[in-house]
Amino acid sequence: MAVKRVYTFGNGQAEGRADMKNLLGGKGANLAEMNLIGVPVPPGFTITSDVCTEYNTLGKDAVVALLKSDVETAIKNIELLTETSFGDKKNPLLVSVRSGARASMPGMMDTVLNLGLNDESVVGIALKSGNERFAWDSYRRFVQMYGDVVLGMKPESKEEIDPFERIMEEVKEQKGVDLDTDLDVDDLKELVVQFKAAVKEQTGQDFPESAWEQLWGAVMAVFDSWNNERAILYRRMEGIPHEWGTAVNVQAMVFGNMGDNSATGVAFTRDAATGENIFNGEYLINAQGEDVVAGIRTPQQITKEGSLRWAELQGVTEEDRAEMYPSLEEAMPEVFKELNATQQKLERHYKDMQDLEFTVQDGKLWLLQTRNGKRTGAAMVKIAMDLYREKIIDDKLALMRIEAHKLDELLHPVFDMDAIGTANELAKGLPASPGAASGQIIFFADEAKKYPETILVRIETSPEDLEGMLVAKGILTARGGMTSHAAVVARGMGKCCVSGAGALKIDYKERVLRIEGKMYREGDWISLNGSTGKVYEGRVKTRQPELDGDFASIMDFATKYTRMTVRTNADTPKDAKIARGFGAQGIGLCRTEHMFFEGERIKTVREMILSSDEQGRRAALDKLLPYQRGDFEGILEAMQGYGVTIRLLDPPLHEFVPHTELAQQEMAKEMGISLADVKNKVADLSEFNPMLGHRGCRLGNTYPEITEMQARAIIEAALNLKAKGVITRPEIMVPLIGTVEEFKMQADIIHQTAQLLFTERGDKVEYLVGTMIEIPRAALTADKIAEFAEFFSFGTNDLTQMAFGYSRDDANKFLPIYIEKGILKTDPFQILDQEGVGQLVRMGTERGRSSKADLKVGICGEHGGEPSSVEFCDSVGMDYVSCSPFRVPIARVAAAQANIKKNS
Repeated sequence: MAVKRVYTFGNGQAEGRADMKNLLGGKGANLAEMNLIGVPVPPGFTITSDVCTEYNTLGKDAVVALLKSDVETAIKNIELLTETSFGDKKNPLLVSVRSGARASMPGMMDTVLNLGLNDESVVGIALKSGNERFAWDSYRRFVQMYGDVVLGMKPESKEEIDPFERIMEEVKEQKGVDLDTDLDVDDLKELVVQFKAAVKEQTGQDFPESAWEQLWGAVMAVFDSWNNERAILYRRMEGIPHEWGTAVNVQAMVFGNMGDNSATGVAFTRDAATGENIFNGEYLINAQGEDVVAGIRTPQQITKEGSLRWAELQGVTEEDRAEMYPSLEEAMPEVFKELNATQQKLERHYKDMQDLEFTVQDGKLWLLQTRNGKRTGAAMVKIAMDLYREKIIDDKLALMRIEAHKLDELLHPVFDMDAIGTANELAKGLPASPGAASGQIIFFADEAKKYPETILVRIETSPEDLEGMLVAKGILTARGGMTSHAAVVARGMGKCCVSGAGALKIDYKERVLRIEGKMYREGDWISLNGSTGKVYEGRVKTRQPELDGDFASIMDFATKYTRMTVRTNADTPKDAKIARGFGAQGIGLCRTEHMFFEGERIKTVREMILSSDEQGRRAALDKLLPYQRGDFEGILEAMQGYGVTIRLLDPPLHEFVPHTELAQQEMAKEMGISLADVKNKVADLSEFNPMLGHRGCRLGNTYPEITEMQARAIIEAALNLKAKGVITRPEIMVPLIGTVEEFKMQADIIHQTAQLLFTERGDKVEYLVGTMIEIPRAALTADKIAEFAEFFSFGTNDLTQMAFGYSRDDANKFLPIYIEKGILKTDPFQILDQEGVGQLVRMGTERGRSSKADLKVGICGEHGGEPSSVEFCDSVGMDYVSCSPFRVPIARVAAAQANIKKNS
């Protein structure tokens, strides 16, 4: 059966549909779907994402040969529907060529508009439209865009502007005008001549006149853009597989730059920053799509309400607003009425907030795109709950609409109101992406790591700035609206952004920012409030955010649909209480060694280490006992009867001794011994590979008195709390076992200690003894270990390290390169390697439960708070995952979503 590579759409018919995103990309699938539900869409066709993979394998010539017949047929279909002819001089069909991956990647790949124009067809367009300026403006735009995207016309250095922009600025300066719209027909003709001359000078080739040559060049350039630097970085950031590829959408052009009865814009069916149920967006009269997002001209609001809000923020009077910046609702009331009805129809159809692109050509509305809109974490929660309350979706779908990792945005600091009250306000822009950020000014994206905390300050951002935007704490731009590149990408990242701050005067060459005559240099501190659009001088204090009822409702839905519980990794009562507030049901990892570094305790630990015999070690451990017991009482009480897994001492002893001579001198003085004795002990503890050395259960089996003290502290704490009426469930975890004998020896010590205490106190408490599976051999022999252990907790940090043979402390030297080259898809220390490490986890769980069917199994590595890893843990049948306190909400939602997917 022949492979279908091209899918057509137009005039209410389509070969594709919304559920074909994997093949047609999100844009192509939705263009087809809009046709099928009666939304006005210019006709066109989609080349599938599979062809992108073929292109990367076979090359241009082979792919053109595969596509030629189908594309020619699809072009004829557009010609028929538009009554135009591709490549014709008098009545030419002009098309746009756009990318469209299955996952939204705004601005990351390339687009070419007005394709099909040349020195002859531009005359035909002028005669047909009766608008010579429009024709030459479109031709100027095409040469500029094609030259950039297909022919590679780029600035020579980051300090230089685009070569076409440089020519444009020179022409505008000669004419004494500020805006592109002020250029007349002769100016635009001159620009085309100069643009084409620049192409010839830089590339050595003439600008192509053939419409078919232009089309194939643009299609292949879009395929190429799948592998540009910014697209690769964005996919890595968003977890989008590199092998997916992009589809290509070819569509008949509709023109928003035909005069004052034409326009173009971007709209959201709800507020993407706050989630408010208000239709909003921006448009420009007599413009094409790139004008709106580039911020070259001040965009106007779609609704009157939005326009009034914008004017208030900008300090624009109502008289000036109505005259200079009327909303689409006021300027084109009939078009607005149709657009408003269309956005409502699309949101109801897709049952989610939509991001729309539209063009008005000579008073007729056309939709160019719809997609589920990117939104902030706060907006994500509000929109899901509002749609639920409006009975558009049910609670299960509301929960599935939550991107678990984006909840992190809701849990981070905002500006302290008292600090804001005394801060010096420098400027005001648009509140493009909420949150608070302070940092040192940098002007170039590739220098975002120059300081520990930076604010990227740009006239406007472009997709090339993505890496710097990712690193920076916040983004500030002089141009652009709420739908500018900076705004959309920042919201997608959960990054604070203020856009369109017109008072900013930025000099890239001097690396200086001027605001109202005051100068700020690179490295100076500023602060941004992305919720109000205000820019402040210096560094402003922050505070923790307050979570609202919608957040609580999402957590309630998570509780309703989850099977696997979520615990927290906590070493102090404070952390335990924070985690309980987020809904943690127990502690999956309490690291006892963290308690040893506080105050006077480290001296006692060092006293134990320096002791030459068991008697000396026991004397020091007796001093540590009350500290440990008090800590455990606080943590057990904070967990209110939930299980608390306490890991016995894990790190090698050399971590507790000083390694500089000055610190060793201080230790010698404190201990009342010679510096030589300290140095000798430090040298004695030194190991070539301490993480594989004398640590974990090996310490406890070498020095059983350490295990005895810790077991006593845990059981005594539980007994003391029981006497106060507090229910506790301690779970004592033996770390780093590789053999069942290692575990049995430690378990015997724990049980003997507990029985001794029960006899002494005349009372008892329930407790469990289990182990951390973090050595591959333990996973392989889990059936034997489970005969004696009452629970398993997978320590995937060490298990990953040992399975890969990567040192966690040194892997960063090569892991980024491995990911860049495709050797690894993700960092295995951040996202669980399901293919390798995951199989050890699955095997360990299955073998353990083959010996003990009711074996409790969980995970306590950093992967316990990463959504895809949580889903894997659910598939394995784990009882719980454990993560840091502020990742508990993420894990709760991910656990519920995993259960829903599994049972749907």
